[in-house]
Amino acid sequence: MPPSPALALPSLPLPRPPSPGTGRRARVLRAAALLLVLAVMVALPGSAKADGPRWRWPLPPPHTVISPFQAPEHRYGPGHRGIDIAVPAEGAEVRAVAAGTVRFSGVVAGRGVVSVTHADGLISTYEPVHGVLEEGASVEAGEVLGTLADASGSSHCPGSTCLHLGARRGTGYLDPLLLLGAHGPSVLLPWDEPSTGPGPAAAAGSVPPPAGDPLSTAAARAMDSALAAAVPPTSLPLR
Repeated sequence: MPPSPALALPSLPLPRPPSPGTGRRARVLRAAALLLVLAVMVALPGSAKADGPRWRWPLPPPHTVISPFQAPEHRYGPGHRGIDIAVPAEGAEVRAVAAGTVRFSGVVAGRGVVSVTHADGLISTYEPVHGVLEEGASVEAGEVLGTLADASGSSHCPGSTCLHLGARRGTGYLDPLLLLGAHGPSVLLPWDEPSTGPGPAAAAGSVPPPAGDPLSTAAARAMDSALAAAVPPTSLPLR
């Protein structure tokens, strides 16, 4: 029996080694993908922070608001250009609501006043306060600006001890509660029933969240620019 003929196997091409250019492109793509992932991870916490409160409370909790913000109808009209926060006693440390620069530290109408300009253009005002920093000093959020002064001889917060916190952008006054958001427990008391403690219906965290943009012009009526130029912001009447 004749031997069977040998089978001819097809020749397969050998794999070519990757060129140097291909390896470099792969490394570049991997590095770009890693950078993209890192950028997303860094951006997410920042977005969450931007949606939170812009300011921190200048006093430790509990935060009892004796008198809320009440915008004046016109430049000379009555109103309350800030909020009054109850304090157990004078001498409490008053801290900056955000990082900024001390704009004013002195006495206005017999009361100690400290104001701070912040990077976003907002100005925070605190009184009555014995300031411990000089004008032009840089402060961090939560840094001590001074201590609460005695205001017993003033008509402001009669019968109680409180800190007046104001917020201003340009010539317009804003409600500080919109900037404080829901940062920490707070109690909003009725405007016509001032007290140093929460009323029967008040509860921690009862301040409703603001609707829309809290820094829009609708959030507060703008003061007349001529008045703002003639009178320093810290000397405008509180009520």
